[in-house]
Amino acid sequence: MTAHLSRRTLLGLVGAGAGAYLLSACSDDESGDPDGPQTINWWHIQNTEPMLPVWAAMAQEYQGAHSNVTVKIQPLENEAFKAKLTTATQAGDPPDLFQSWGGGVLRQQVDAGLVKDLTDDVRPWIGGLLPAALQPFTIDERIYGVPFDVGMVGFWYNKDLFARAGITAMPTSWAGVLDVVRKLKAAGIVPIALAGKDKWPGHFYWAYLAMRIGGLGALQQAAKDKNFDTPDFVAAGERLKELVDLQPFQKGFLGAEYGSPDGQAATIGNGGAAMELMGQWAPSVQASSSTSKKGLGDKLGFFPFPAVDGGKGSAAEVFGGGNGFAVGKDAPAATVDFLKSLLTADSQRRAAKTGAVLPTVKEAAPAISDPNSKIVAENLANATGFQLYLDQAYPPAVGQQVNDSVAELIAGNKSPAQVVKDVTQVAKSQ
Repeated sequence: MTAHLSRRTLLGLVGAGAGAYLLSACSDDESGDPDGPQTINWWHIQNTEPMLPVWAAMAQEYQGAHSNVTVKIQPLENEAFKAKLTTATQAGDPPDLFQSWGGGVLRQQVDAGLVKDLTDDVRPWIGGLLPAALQPFTIDERIYGVPFDVGMVGFWYNKDLFARAGITAMPTSWAGVLDVVRKLKAAGIVPIALAGKDKWPGHFYWAYLAMRIGGLGALQQAAKDKNFDTPDFVAAGERLKELVDLQPFQKGFLGAEYGSPDGQAATIGNGGAAMELMGQWAPSVQASSSTSKKGLGDKLGFFPFPAVDGGKGSAAEVFGGGNGFAVGKDAPAATVDFLKSLLTADSQRRAAKTGAVLPTVKEAAPAISDPNSKIVAENLANATGFQLYLDQAYPPAVGQQVNDSVAELIAGNKSPAQVVKDVTQVAKSQ
């Protein structure tokens, strides 16, 4: 996989606006002595197979090689993590090592003095990482987090259900997506699984449509002007409403979570819906959430979010981001060294082999074995532009309002015009 060659061109394109969740957990460096006893409190969201045991094994190995260091791991579900992190950071007490998506969220943590500047510590080895993956973690040319995974959001689909509905070609336009939905419904198949309760999965649709209609520049200009009340953003809502009006989602979707046993990922993994719009982690969460714990296997396919007819954006512009870690302000001395151990080529190969991680270390790229992960990596490699998730790229309040207002549109409670007015109002208040 030669994704790093093309991804380098994305370095200046990643849309890292400004937004943030805050965090908390006591640092426990009993001595202040680098060789004295140290406890690293580590929070992450890989709380299921296949990465949960991989992280645990890496922590055990590090402890075995450093008798003075204890790593206390707290795996948390995505939404639970965000809530706990908010409480922690508002108390000014972040964990020592914690999940981060970079962007505006990280910027606020930086501005609040909650995270360490890692630039000098990581300089000897950070050159081995994909530059585009680092972009969301770079604030004012300083590095405040290290990504272990990078990828994009796209459509994951059940090949058998598509075949049953007579769908032989993947859609290359938004109109084509709507046609696919109609064909699936006509065949008695639920077209799309959606975690309506969690809200963030819904914002993927609106954000991608805004990108396709207005281009990346529209998203960046809106953040700069604090104005989303423009024809392109209204049109994105109107295109999304076209989908919503077809009633494509599974029964009870408004109360569905993403990773719960009856949630979005499980609905796909159990064959209860034909497709979902989700990031590179989708296959592993589908599998771990499914009844069989295996998911769809080779029945699962992937296609990128298509163009919108007449839009200014290209289908080669991708929306997504990566997972990484930031280091809390009071973290013990061993924390950065432990983080380095997670980002060695060997550690990244182990993570990549699970199929749940698209590695950021260039040397580990050949370890991607999952066919769908390879497809995602190829799409990412050919991308001409990159936009970070809006609920991470923009200031936290703005990102949350995007999620909330789009959820209201999907529920039928807000118009496309109301969505952009709500988001603009919050943006101007920041």
